[in-house]
Amino acid sequence: MNVPKTIMTLGVIIFVIGFVMKFIQLGRLPGDIFFKKGNTTFYFPIMTSIIVSIVLSAIFYLISRFK
Repeated sequence: MNVPKTIMTLGVIIFVIGFVMKFIQLGRLPGDIFFKKGNTTFYFPIMTSIIVSIVLSAIFYLISRFK
């Protein structure tokens, strides 16, 4: 197991995700649950979670495919 290569790969992935999230507004997607009543707010990002899960699954699949 090559630890430095793994750490560098994870760093690049986190950088790319952060860069993309700067320009793409994740959250408040259709399918996200949002309730506001009085001074209480409840937000549960179902669609955002699904999209992030699909993207991370694809990234990790590609990483494992090229190892």
